[in-house]
Amino acid sequence: MTKKYAIGIDYGTQSGRAVIVDLDNGAEIADHVTPYAHHVMDSKIPTCDIPLPPDWALQHPLDYIEVIRTSVPAVMTAANIDPQQVIGIGIDFTACTMLPINEDNEPLCLLKEYEANPHSWVKLWKHHAAQEEANRINELAEQRGERWLQRYGGKISSEWMMAKVWQILNEAPEIYEVTDQFVEATDWVIGQLSGVIKRNSCTAGYKAIWHKQDGYPSEQFFKALDPRLEHVTSTKLRGEIVPLGTRVGGLSRKFAEMTGLPEGIAIAAGNVDAHAAVPAVGVVTPGKLVMAMGTSICHMLLGTEEKEVEGMCGVVEDGIIPGLYGYEAGQSAVGDIFEWFVTEATPAHSYEAAQQADMNIHEWLEQQATALAPGESGLVALDWWNGNRSVLVDTDLTGVMLGMTLLTKPEEQYRALLEATAFGTRTIIEAFQKNGLSVDTLYACGGLPQKNQLLMQIYADVTNMEIKVAASKHTPAVGAAMFAAVAAGEAAGGYDSIVTAAKNMASVREQTFKPIAENVAVYDELYAQYKALHDYFGRGGNDVMKKLKKLKIEATSKTSI
Repeated sequence: MTKKYAIGIDYGTQSGRAVIVDLDNGAEIADHVTPYAHHVMDSKIPTCDIPLPPDWALQHPLDYIEVIRTSVPAVMTAANIDPQQVIGIGIDFTACTMLPINEDNEPLCLLKEYEANPHSWVKLWKHHAAQEEANRINELAEQRGERWLQRYGGKISSEWMMAKVWQILNEAPEIYEVTDQFVEATDWVIGQLSGVIKRNSCTAGYKAIWHKQDGYPSEQFFKALDPRLEHVTSTKLRGEIVPLGTRVGGLSRKFAEMTGLPEGIAIAAGNVDAHAAVPAVGVVTPGKLVMAMGTSICHMLLGTEEKEVEGMCGVVEDGIIPGLYGYEAGQSAVGDIFEWFVTEATPAHSYEAAQQADMNIHEWLEQQATALAPGESGLVALDWWNGNRSVLVDTDLTGVMLGMTLLTKPEEQYRALLEATAFGTRTIIEAFQKNGLSVDTLYACGGLPQKNQLLMQIYADVTNMEIKVAASKHTPAVGAAMFAAVAAGEAAGGYDSIVTAAKNMASVREQTFKPIAENVAVYDELYAQYKALHDYFGRGGNDVMKKLKKLKIEATSKTSI
C-alpha cells in the first residue's frame, strides 16, 4: 500500500516551520523553518515608519504566506516523495493573534488607505496594550455575576480577542467600522489555503469567550460594556465554529500551484500551537500536564468535567481532545526571559569565556549554573518579565530578583531565572490540584526541553514529578499534521479520530527527568519564599510594579512628543 503523508505548519512568534509526517508512525521526514521577514513589530511599523506605543506587538500577515511559499516546497524537495502521497495540511498558531479583514478576506493593513493605522495590523498574542479594556470587561462581568467569567479563572486577559477588538473600537473606530470580521490568524491562513474561513472551536473557546452550549456572552452584556459592541458577536465575530480535525475545505488552485501539492487535498481547521502538541506526545487522557515550552509556556490538561480554577486561561469542551474538557493555563515569558538575560544583562566577560570554551552563551551559562547546588546562589526571582498569565492574570506585573550582592555572578542570576519559571509552573499545578484536577505526570515539548537539560531537571525537582520529553523538536507541527490526517479521514489514508492518530503517530523520548530528593527539599524552601513574594506583589500587598509602569508610560509619552 502506498505510504501517505500530511504536512503540519507551526506558526510561532518569530518564525514558521513546516514538517512532513509519515502517517503510519509519525516519523518526521523533513522540516524547514522560515523566519518572519518583519519579525515582531513592537517599536514601529517598518513599512511606513510609524512609531508604536508601549506594550504593542504587531505582525505582518504576508510573513505567514511566505512560510507556505518557502517551507512547504522545501520539505517536499527534502522528503523526495510524490506530491500525490500528501493527503492534507494542518496548521497551528500562537493565540490570540488576530487581525481585521474586509469582505474579501483581505487584511486591512495591506490596503494603502489603512496601512499607516497600527490598528489595521495583526495583533500578536503578546500585544498587551488592551489591558484597560480587559480590566473593564472583568469588572463588569464580576458585577453582573456573569457565569462565563469563572470558566477563565475569574479574569479575561488583555491578550485575548474581546479586549483587542474593544481597543480597536476605542482608539480607531474607523478601523472597527470598515472591518468585516475580526479573525484569528490561524483561521485567516486556513481561509487563504482553502478559500473558506471557518472559526475553530479551540481559539473561539479559549480566546473569544465562546462556549459549546452557551455560545458567546449575551448581547446585553456587550451593550452594557459599550453600546457600540451590542451586536459584535453576530457581526464582527460571526461565522461557523467547527471542531478540531474538521475538514474546512480543499487546497485551492492558487496554493496548489504555489506549493506543488495536489489541488483539493484536505485543509484542517486551525489550531493553537500548544493545544496541537498534546496529542503529538500521546496525551489523550486526564492527569497528564503538557507543557509547551518556548518563548512562553502553555500548560494543557484534560478532564472529564468542567471545574473552576483560579487564573486558568479557560476550560473548553472538546477544546483539545474530543470528548474531554481541555484546561489551559500559562506563563507569559519563559524562553523570552532567558533571551533577555543573555542579550541585555550578561557581561562581556561571560561571552569571552563562552567563546574560549567554544560554546554559545546559553550553553556556557547552563554549564556554569549546573555546577551550583539548589539555593547556593542566594537568589529568588519572580518570573513576570512579560506580566503574569496564570494564576494572577495581570500583564502590569513585572520581574523581581531578590538577594543580589556585590559577589553575585551571571550564572547565579541565570539559574535563579530558570528556577523562577519552574516555580511559576508549580503555582499553576497547585491551582489545578486544589480544584480537584489530577496532575501526576508532566510532558514537555517545544524548543527549550531539547536545548536545556538543567532547566528540565529543575522543573522535575521543583514540581517533584517525573517529566517526559517529546521526541520531536517540532511537536505542535506534528500535532497539526495529525489533525490534517483526521481531516482527510481513513478512506484517504488518514484517521477517523485524533485518539487513533495519537496511538499510531505520537512519540516521546526514552530519557525522562526524575526528581532528586535532596533537591526537592531545598526547592520546597525556596518555593515558599517565591510564594511569599508572589502573593505580596501579585495580590495587592504592594502595587509598586504598577506605579513604576505608570511612571514609565508617562515619561515615555512626554519624550515622544
